[in-house]
Amino acid sequence: MRVAVVIPKYGSVGGAEGFAFELVERLAGRNGIEVHVFSNRCHPGAAPVTYHHVPILPFPRFMRHISFAWAANRLIDPYPFDIIHSHDRIFRMDLYSMHGIPHQTWIEEARRKRMTLFDRTMVWVEKKGLSSASCPLVLPVSHMVKEELLRRYDIPESRIEVIHPGVGIEQFSSLERSAHRQEVRKRHGLSEGDVVMLFVGMNFEIKRLGLVLKALAISLPQADQASSFKLLVVGKGDEWRYRTEAERLGIGEQVIFAGVRENIEAYYLASDFFVMPSVFDTFGMAVLEAMAAGLPVIITEKVGAKDVVTDGKEGFVLPADPSPGELSEKMLYLRQNAACLKMGDRARIRARQHDWERVANQMELLFRQVVSMGP
Repeated sequence: MRVAVVIPKYGSVGGAEGFAFELVERLAGRNGIEVHVFSNRCHPGAAPVTYHHVPILPFPRFMRHISFAWAANRLIDPYPFDIIHSHDRIFRMDLYSMHGIPHQTWIEEARRKRMTLFDRTMVWVEKKGLSSASCPLVLPVSHMVKEELLRRYDIPESRIEVIHPGVGIEQFSSLERSAHRQEVRKRHGLSEGDVVMLFVGMNFEIKRLGLVLKALAISLPQADQASSFKLLVVGKGDEWRYRTEAERLGIGEQVIFAGVRENIEAYYLASDFFVMPSVFDTFGMAVLEAMAAGLPVIITEKVGAKDVVTDGKEGFVLPADPSPGELSEKMLYLRQNAACLKMGDRARIRARQHDWERVANQMELLFRQVVSMGP
């Protein structure tokens, strides 16, 4: 079976990029599967894969999506591929892993902005790929994405199957928790007795770091040994703005900004629970990673990973727009060590059901079903 995998940027870092990378690493060479990756920027892994460079016209900006879609299909056409599996908007494909909601919905309803020419060309490519005579099998990463897809496009539900991202369970099971906990806490001036709440994100505004700070400020006066309740922030954003906000709220000493970290697994293992009350997240792979590390999670209804979190069992799923008080209530509950440990154990068990190997098995089965159905 010859499979073409299409994605603008291919590598182990990122949402769609990481999803494609993990699947390719597990499927290439398995059971006679030959994988070719078509990308503009590529960071190869160890799997036996053939790579093809897809040029993108960088200027004018609105041509980027059109040029990538056109060039990808043009490069693929001469090959006798059995499956074209795209992780981005192109014109012709057999399977489309949909990592975001329809672009028009994202701009108008999530970002609440006016459509630019750049946005309109993206929508045009998206519509052309989804509305072709041979509609691809669409694979949204969450039921939230599926609902938005059905609201925007007239696609039969029989052509849609939700496939969640996976998590590398071995990333955490092979690590010694106490050693990483001690090392990370020492690095950032945290004691073993501190209750550490972890926040991970590359967009502090969308992930609602401001809401987390307000909730922490409400929680401290109600918490026993308030000085030991800490927030560890990992990722990239407007750090100065949020440091200033933390100082204004009187919680500057409780908030630690760790920046971007390559050894993110160690930070999960060093923490006690995870919080990500995003405005909108089509899935949120950090949620599943936190659960794999045995952390209870606090998210909102607008996070696609709610598919794998039962409210009150592996953590909490808050309303779409929670108040600082609502978030504070859940933070204080998880601050109780016994409650935190019990939910963390459940979270770890649930995460094991979403190991990358299982996702790869699911994808291989889909490949074979599509091939058996023929053109």
